Amino acid sequence: MSLKKSIDCIKKNKAFLITSHTSPEGDALGSELAFYRLLKKLGKQAIIVNEDPLPVGYEFLPGVENIKKFKKNLKYPPFDCLVTLDCTHLKRSGEVSSLNSAARQVLNIDHHISNLGFGDINWIEPYSSSCAEMVYIIYKKLNVPLDKESALCLYTGILTDTGSFHYSNTSARTHKIVAHLVGFGLDIAQIYKAIYENIPYPEMKLLSNILPGMKACAQGRIIWFQIKHNFLRRRKLSFDLSESILTFGRAVKGAEVVALFKENLGVKDEIRVNLRSHGRVDVNKIASFFGGGGHKNASGITIRGKIDPVRRRVLRKIEEALQ
Repeated sequence: MSLKKSIDCIKKNKAFLITSHTSPEGDALGSELAFYRLLKKLGKQAIIVNEDPLPVGYEFLPGVENIKKFKKNLKYPPFDCLVTLDCTHLKRSGEVSSLNSAARQVLNIDHHISNLGFGDINWIEPYSSSCAEMVYIIYKKLNVPLDKESALCLYTGILTDTGSFHYSNTSARTHKIVAHLVGFGLDIAQIYKAIYENIPYPEMKLLSNILPGMKACAQGRIIWFQIKHNFLRRRKLSFDLSESILTFGRAVKGAEVVALFKENLGVKDEIRVNLRSHGRVDVNKIASFFGGGGHKNASGITIRGKIDPVRRRVLRKIEEALQ
């Protein structure tokens, strides 16, 4: 799928609206901000609009004030092209997609194997560690000079989507790119601290209450957690604990798949399922079966239903994959 057509699209158009998936994390945010800076360096007009606000821990990223939270009745500047980054399908951008009512050209840049190719132009590269790695390639192809701020955004995207460079999606190319980015004088210890060692005390206490609920099945090859809405109802969380919970589960000896089942506080009978795996189990195939998707070793699903039957269905599918 075409890098060349993506480059041509960037050259041809003058005004861009940039977005990513709901609940954006490091790769989505880093890619958006780096892409925004690239367009500005080319003399283009650009705006970033996301469904959800900036998550805690990413305030250090340069240019976060340029990320606008979607508001239904707000009038946004006209644009020639809608750019979706790190977004498997258009509906994952939430209501931001409604801003393209005039059906402007859609440029879809993503590294998820489950991407539906929904754009008018699609550059999908599943072997890339992150969308940020792909945005770096665009900088190089367009001969746009990197600076420290752009390098920081790209490094953050790559760092988070590779699990601090220990996931299997970390390639030789990834390390070469990171070596170049670090050369701009990035304080990598401070970046890591801001993202991973910044959990507020109340959330850390909550995490300590969730972890004892860990369960195992399939002779310990599956580790799973469940969070019901009544557990969270009276707690206003500023920090998403999902990745911390999943990382804890991945550290269990003998675990091949980790699953987190969480009731959506805002929507009745809607369950968010996060899946992580080691080695041979392709959780993207499991997620795709239920209408979700992502990567071979990291995927997500949103399923309508009650949490207990949803959990049983998903765990049964995981057990089948382990056979």
